[in-house]
Amino acid sequence: MLTPEIIAKMLDHSTLQPWLTEADIRKGCEIALRYKTAAVCARPGDMKLVSKLLEGSGVLPCTVIGFPHGAHLTSVKVFEAEQAVADGCKELDMVINIGRMKGGDYDYVEGDIRAVAEAAHKGGAILKVIIETCYLTDEEKTIACQLSERAGADFVKTSTGYGTHGATPEDVALMRAAVSDKVKVKAAGGMRTLDAILAVRAAGADRCGV
Repeated sequence: MLTPEIIAKMLDHSTLQPWLTEADIRKGCEIALRYKTAAVCARPGDMKLVSKLLEGSGVLPCTVIGFPHGAHLTSVKVFEAEQAVADGCKELDMVINIGRMKGGDYDYVEGDIRAVAEAAHKGGAILKVIIETCYLTDEEKTIACQLSERAGADFVKTSTGYGTHGATPEDVALMRAAVSDKVKVKAAGGMRTLDAILAVRAAGADRCGV
């Protein structure tokens, strides 16, 4: 039976907008703690505060890497990941290098993901890889998911929420089919109603960014 608690544990409560104040971040964590969401996904500079507020609650601190465009140098993404882990992060959501993906430089994309995955796992965190579906063809989405799995990703994720559109059930289903059962799928971008959550859940999403 599907319960509110089950739905809440599918949700990463996002506090990523650039204008949010410390008071807004605190309020976001209070909401996540009240409903026992899976995680709070906040900006890197907020992670010491978020980690402290969530300590011992079962709601996991999460941040973004190479966000939102994915074009950071790999060494910068690795530094971000290492710093995030040092600040208490348990989950990292990284953006692939979208331009390299579009250009067919798959070795670069895979290496970029692998370097961040290794940094995350070394620190006891998991890695979700944002492929930004709005910019990719279906073939590229499939390849990006397969590269992510080969590189050690724990999740593949649809979107940053800052592209031209967010998650669709069709993209979630395609991504679910592209990876093995070892890799989970996160839908993000435009997830604002229960119906939207249920639609991507039915398509194979394990988590949603809201």
